[in-house]
Amino acid sequence: MNEFTCMTTAVAFALTLGGTPTIASAAEPAVKGPESVEDWYMQGQRFIRQSERQEVNNRRARNVILFVGDGMGISTLTAARILEGQLNGKSGEENRLSFESFPNLALAKTYSWDQQTSDSAPTMTAIITGYKAREGMLSVDHLTARGECDATVIAQHTLPTLLEQAALAGKSTGVVSTARLTHATPAATYAHTPVRDWESDSDLNAFFAARVATCRANGVTLVKDIARQLIEVSPAVKASLKVAMGGGRSYFLPKTANDPEYGARGRRSDGRDLTAEWLATRGANAAYVWNRESFAAIDPAQTDYLLGLFENSHMQYEADRASDKAGEPSLTEMTEKAIRMLDRNRQGYFLHVEGGRIDHAHHAGNARRALIDTIELARAVRKAYEMTDPQETLIVVTADHSHTFTIAGYPHRGNDILGLVASVPANDGEAPTKDKAADGQPYTTLGYQNGPGAVGGSPKAISRSTNLSSIDTTALDFLQQAAVPLGSETHAGEDVATYASGPKSHLVRGSMEQHWIYHVMKEAFGF
Repeated sequence: MNEFTCMTTAVAFALTLGGTPTIASAAEPAVKGPESVEDWYMQGQRFIRQSERQEVNNRRARNVILFVGDGMGISTLTAARILEGQLNGKSGEENRLSFESFPNLALAKTYSWDQQTSDSAPTMTAIITGYKAREGMLSVDHLTARGECDATVIAQHTLPTLLEQAALAGKSTGVVSTARLTHATPAATYAHTPVRDWESDSDLNAFFAARVATCRANGVTLVKDIARQLIEVSPAVKASLKVAMGGGRSYFLPKTANDPEYGARGRRSDGRDLTAEWLATRGANAAYVWNRESFAAIDPAQTDYLLGLFENSHMQYEADRASDKAGEPSLTEMTEKAIRMLDRNRQGYFLHVEGGRIDHAHHAGNARRALIDTIELARAVRKAYEMTDPQETLIVVTADHSHTFTIAGYPHRGNDILGLVASVPANDGEAPTKDKAADGQPYTTLGYQNGPGAVGGSPKAISRSTNLSSIDTTALDFLQQAAVPLGSETHAGEDVATYASGPKSHLVRGSMEQHWIYHVMKEAFGF
C-alpha cells in the first residue's frame, strides 16, 4: 500500500464509523474551492518531485535582466495574484504570477544608510551598485553631502553601476520603465547625483537652489541634470546603451519646443533638445520615437540605438493606456523590443525593466491601478523568460520597497479581492453576507495604513459613515479607505521578495541585505 493510498484510507476511516458517516450535511457549502481531498496531497507531492529535480546552474551568465516592481511589496504580489486569477475566471488564491514559479527566492531588507523606511533612490542604488546610500541620492556613496552640486566632488563619490560595468565588458545595455526615464529607479542605472529631483537643468534651480547658487557664484562645474547624463554618458556606456524607453519627454525638450502630443512646452532652460542630440550622436541607425505608431515601425534588426519617450511625464497606467490619444506601448511590448535589439550582441547584455507606476498608484491610494500594473509586470517577465535561454540568462525580479497596503478581514475564498469582505457562512447552504465593522458599516478587503483614502487626505476620501454597499469598490478610480490622512500614501519598511532564475540564481536565498542583489548579478556575469 503506497503513501497516498494510506492517506486516503485514513481519511475514509476517519469519516466513517461502522459504514455510516459521522457527520451528515443536508446542503453543499456555499463557499468552496475546486480541489478534491486528494488534490491537496498530490499538489504537495508534485512540489516535492519538482524541487528534487532542480539543479544548481553555476554557468557564467551571458545576459542579466533585472525587473523592479517599484513599490511591489508582498501584499501587492498577493492581491495581484488573486486579481489575475479572478480576471481569468478562477477563485484567484491558487493563481501564481509568472515569476512566482521561479526556483529561487529571498527576502531583501530595504532600509538605506539613513532611512528605516526608504525611498526609491537609495534602494535602487543598493540594487544596482552594491552599496547602501542616503535618502534621495542616486549611485553616489553615503559620504556625499546633501545638495552637493560640484561635479568634481561628486566624481569622487561616484559608485559604478552594473550597467556601466556591463558596458565596459563589451555587453549591450538597456533601460525600460513606465515611469520617467529620469525618475529615481531607472536613473540610478546611468546617473550619479545627490538629488534625485534634478531631472532637468531647470530643476537645479528648484531643489537646493541656494546651494546651487553658491556653486555658480564660485564658478565650479555643476553636476549635470539626469536627462543630460543619459545623453552625455561615458564613451563605453554611449556605445553600449542601445535602448532607453519610458516617459519624461518634457525633461529632454527645451522650453521653446512644443510637445508633439500635448502642445505643452519642454522643461529645459538651456535651450537643448536632447532627443535631437541622441539622434545626432548615435549614428545613422539611431531612432527616437514618441508614440505607439513610431514604436511599432522600429525594426530591432535594423536599429542600433533607440530612445523612446512616450509621455510628457510618466507613462499611462496600464489600466488607462488605451485612453491615451497618441497611443503608447505596454511594458511587455517595450521589453520584447528591447531584448530583440540587445540580443544582437554575441557578448550578451544587461537590461533593466521597471514597472514604475505600481508605486504611483499606491501613493494615490488606488489599489486597482497598482494591481493591474503589477500583473503587466508579470506579463513582461513571462515574455522575457520565453525569449531567453534560462541556462544563459539570469532573471531577477524584485522591488525597491513596499507600501502600507493591507489585505485584511476574513473574506471567503473567491471573494472579489477589490470588493467588500464577506466571510464563510456559519452553516452550509447559506450564502456569504458582508461583514460589518464595529461602526456597523461594511469594509473592503484591501486598504492602506495611510494616504488620501482617509478623510482629510483627499476630497475623494469616503468616510466611515458612508455605507460602501452602495458604492462600487471595484471601480477604477475608487480609493481604498485609510487610517491616517495624508495627501500621498507612504512607503513601508518591511522586507520585499526577490525571485531569480538562471545562472547563479541559487545565490538568491534566505534573508538578504538589498545590496547583495547586485553582488549576485555581478557574480553571474563573472565580473
